[in-house]
Amino acid sequence: MSDVAPYPIGTPGQPWGDAEVADWLSRQTRKRSYDEDVVRAIDALRSRFDVSEYGRLDDASGNHPLFAIRSRHWRDDLPCVLVTGGVHGYETSGVHGALQFVEQHASGYEGRANLLVAPCVSPWAYEAIHRWNARALDPNRSFRENSPAAESAALMQWVAPLRDRVLVHIDLHETTDSDESEFRPALAARDGVPYEPGEIPDGFYLVDDSAHPQPAFQQAVIMAVAKVTHIAPADRHGDIIGSPMVARGVIEYALTKLGLCASITRAPYKTTTEVYPDSPRATPQQCNAAQVAAVCAAIDFALANPLGVLPGQ
Repeated sequence: MSDVAPYPIGTPGQPWGDAEVADWLSRQTRKRSYDEDVVRAIDALRSRFDVSEYGRLDDASGNHPLFAIRSRHWRDDLPCVLVTGGVHGYETSGVHGALQFVEQHASGYEGRANLLVAPCVSPWAYEAIHRWNARALDPNRSFRENSPAAESAALMQWVAPLRDRVLVHIDLHETTDSDESEFRPALAARDGVPYEPGEIPDGFYLVDDSAHPQPAFQQAVIMAVAKVTHIAPADRHGDIIGSPMVARGVIEYALTKLGLCASITRAPYKTTTEVYPDSPRATPQQCNAAQVAAVCAAIDFALANPLGVLPGQ
């Protein structure tokens, strides 16, 4: 059992109801601007890529359009690549790494792959610098049928027509110190369960799909990122965030069972990146660069090693 002070919302041992969620929401504040940081950057890409609005969210801080960036010269004979960022809005390099990839590298894949990029899936959480959406739901546990999270539902609906044609899906995330200082204690309080402290890994790691692991693919990404920033070691138990490290910098999750974003297509290659922005050994620029290196390495490996019947099905 933890000796950490009880979370300031709710009654220990009792799941939150509407009153507790409202109390939690009243304590959230807008700390940065989705329009200024993200939409402006997307607008700057419109001369080279197709940009579409795939949804719109009405939430606590207003009305947020959801934007996707797509290859301008789309070809039906090419495989599709899906890049998602900002599913957890507080994970900054996921958003800006996705945008930096498009700005710097996406044109280089023209004629080789069709690119689909959703750089900020959760705009309210981006502005609030939070893991959850405005209803105290984790979008990255909500990618399932009849999703309760509007952010997750909108992305799934947009991707659905192409889900069988995606060759690789890379979902960009971070693991931060605030996971232990705020988000995991809040989760335990919301669900009415004891909070058990964990350990934040110092470095970059990946989450593979335990149902369909691709170890060579994961290691290709790890090797590319290692040139940019350090890779997380296992803890004293041989784990990373409570899961066994199956190879250097790699753990596995049951993506579909957990309702994770990386499960939304039938891509033979899929991974979730985890950057550690609070490390004294990493700068914000390195974190963004690590995400970019991961995306490029994932695409390059998948194009060199195609699997399945893609793209025609």
